[in-house]
Amino acid sequence: MSDSTTSNFAPTEKTRVRRKPERANYDRRLIYSILDEAFVCQVAFIDNGLPFVVPTNYVRVGDKLFLHGSTASRLMKTLATGAPFCLNVTLLDGIVCAPSATGHSVNYRSVMVMGKAEIVEGEAAKLAAMRDFVEYVIRGRWTTVLPPTEQELKGTMVLAVPLVEASAKVRTGFAVNEGNDYVAPAWTGVIPMKWVAEPPVADPRGNPCVAPPANIQHYSRPQ
Repeated sequence: MSDSTTSNFAPTEKTRVRRKPERANYDRRLIYSILDEAFVCQVAFIDNGLPFVVPTNYVRVGDKLFLHGSTASRLMKTLATGAPFCLNVTLLDGIVCAPSATGHSVNYRSVMVMGKAEIVEGEAAKLAAMRDFVEYVIRGRWTTVLPPTEQELKGTMVLAVPLVEASAKVRTGFAVNEGNDYVAPAWTGVIPMKWVAEPPVADPRGNPCVAPPANIQHYSRPQ
């Protein structure tokens, strides 16, 4: 996904990383690369005085995130009012094995976005966003599937989130224990983690004459 600017995000009171600030990063390219590789975000918001966290998928187009869901969704209805919310994605890169029980950790890349959403109006704009969602999941998929019907478009709400306040937090490397902790009789190091797609499984109701195309047979993220 392209971006229209290369300037870094300026940390704000809401996005400044306070715990382990040395892991903070406000580089726009890094933040966008994490957003583009991730697939599911967690959205935290308040509805009727109660906190909720809802998982959903998204797509980044330039300097905006787009969310979509049913017009009856609590998440979509709340965000459509302009209520503030927090969005997070996390990529697990490794399990850190330390010589002490409390020294264990994980290597990760995460992004937090603070924002307010705007409703995407108009059939053409909603259809373009739906195309972007499908293409974000599998590049080249849109031209091979049935487009949304008029009824499906009416029942779907699309929200745009300008990327104004965002920050990344990244951990890499091994345990940070003191040297004398390494007398413990335990293996120490990192177990790397990576999301790898397994071979596709055909729908038994599908056309048996249609083989998985390359973008599905060799699926990976980001694409």
